[in-house]
Amino acid sequence: MTLPIEFLRAISGEAVAGLPIRRYEGEVCLVCTPDELARAMTDIRQERVVGIDTETRPAFRKGERHLPALVQVATARAVYLFPLRRLDFSKAIGELLAAPGIVKVGVSLAHDLRQLKLLFPSVEASVLDAGAVALGYGLRQTGLRNLAAIFLGFRIPKGKRTSNWAASRLSAAQIAYAATDAWACRELFLCFERLGMLRDASRRRPPGGKERT
Repeated sequence: MTLPIEFLRAISGEAVAGLPIRRYEGEVCLVCTPDELARAMTDIRQERVVGIDTETRPAFRKGERHLPALVQVATARAVYLFPLRRLDFSKAIGELLAAPGIVKVGVSLAHDLRQLKLLFPSVEASVLDAGAVALGYGLRQTGLRNLAAIFLGFRIPKGKRTSNWAASRLSAAQIAYAATDAWACRELFLCFERLGMLRDASRRRPPGGKERT
């Protein structure tokens, strides 16, 4: 498979730093009540593709491990943030992951899905890893930020990556960071689709491993 000539196969840190910063600017819904969950699922069920990501409280000590604290889902109209300690989202998220008619696109999804399975059982269908698509075209920088720089032409700031995602109240900066990641995953799918890069990769199960560059 050949990458379109206008796109780089690699990008330097200096080149990424020179790109304009973009953040998601649409509606963000922090889902904290049953009514908000019902509204989110009504929107999600209408989609053919959603961006999906998770955030986990960072570990700073050897042997320390944490499970995902937040799931983000981006539709064409909004980004929904599901704080996993607020409500039991297992049924709703399980429904989304299993839905064959909705492509779930993310980066390093295999790791995220394995971690979610430690919280509740799930079966996945129609899952696409944007990093795996890029890898098939010869790219080695398959983290979300590098892919956004190469294909979308903007820089996603890393600022809140290591913040406390299990906090009882998320800051505005955390919410913006989390929403941007899910939105960018969906934007990558739409870009790949326009470029004809999904003919052989559509709905492929993600490979193992994890990269967060």
